[in-house]
Amino acid sequence: MTTIPTPAAISAPETERYYLASQRQLIWRKFKRHRLAVVSGVLLVALYALAIFADFIAPYDVNTKFTNFLNTPPQVVKWIGAGGVRPYVNGYTRTNDPVSLAFIFKPDPNLKLPLRFFVHGERHKLFGLIPTDLRLFGVQDGQVFLFGTDSLGRDVFSRTVNALRISLFVGLVGVFLSFVLGVFLGGISGYFGGLTDLIIQRLIEFLLSIPTIPLWLALSAALPPTWSSVSVFFGITIILSLIGWSGIARVVRGKFLELREENFVMAAVISGATPSRIILRHLIPSFSSYLIVQITLLIPNMILGETALSFLGLGIQPPAVSLGTLLQDAQNIRVVSLYPWMLIPALFVVLIVLAFNFVGDGVRDAADPYKQ
Repeated sequence: MTTIPTPAAISAPETERYYLASQRQLIWRKFKRHRLAVVSGVLLVALYALAIFADFIAPYDVNTKFTNFLNTPPQVVKWIGAGGVRPYVNGYTRTNDPVSLAFIFKPDPNLKLPLRFFVHGERHKLFGLIPTDLRLFGVQDGQVFLFGTDSLGRDVFSRTVNALRISLFVGLVGVFLSFVLGVFLGGISGYFGGLTDLIIQRLIEFLLSIPTIPLWLALSAALPPTWSSVSVFFGITIILSLIGWSGIARVVRGKFLELREENFVMAAVISGATPSRIILRHLIPSFSSYLIVQITLLIPNMILGETALSFLGLGIQPPAVSLGTLLQDAQNIRVVSLYPWMLIPALFVVLIVLAFNFVGDGVRDAADPYKQ
């Protein structure tokens, strides 16, 4: 258990700053002591920055095919030997397997391709608005495949970076709507009780009884066929967020039933506070750590849901890319055994889910007034 420094152990100005600090400053101080949460937070910021600037960071377009480099293994970035200390990759020599006639790529130590930054490449629209051909890195002669290529010769790194954009952002709207609906309806149910509580709880039980996969299939068939795959998935996400608020609503209801008879709530009622003020200013802040846990679980669950559904062919469809669609190429065990780099998108899924959970743990511990 982490202990708070005693006034004798720190100087007087620091003691004064500590006791005069606001709640946010105290939460931030405790959060910084959770090193794993801080590292995870930095990782998530880096991944979201990678997703936002995906068109600029990726050296190629997601659908660019290199027919002479099918299933090419990843290239290793080296720093010494290319005219001094500068990054470079070795090119590949291609041969044919005499039995399977498949291409075999081997690094050529004599073929060194220096990596150049801020190079001109394929044209794209930065943030979907600004047309440009500037890319973060590339090579002048040849190609660079940091994560290798797939069976069609497309750069896996470029596709993975662009896939992060959909997988990271597609669930935020759904999580926001689910959180707002869950807190609102759960708060009303737990605070007022009676017939209102009965109706809302029966509605929650009905929603929880609906099978998820058949619902996705029905929604996929019901949305207009003229919509793009991304628009269809956003539509399904919004609709499911209107249904998926039931879990957090039950958590909020249980806490309201526990806290509505507490002395501070009764004092607020006696002083003439309105129900909305009691809920927003007294009840919800008193168990904010529980809500933080729910949010940090909802976001990775939404990402995992998108990944699983796209993997099954029910979510994002090609030519759009997400982490789930990239993993469709790794469904065959033979493909995984021969080309293990096709599982790199799965590593990003694991990192994202773990990072959200660690950040949630850190913020929960920092916001818990009973945990030092």
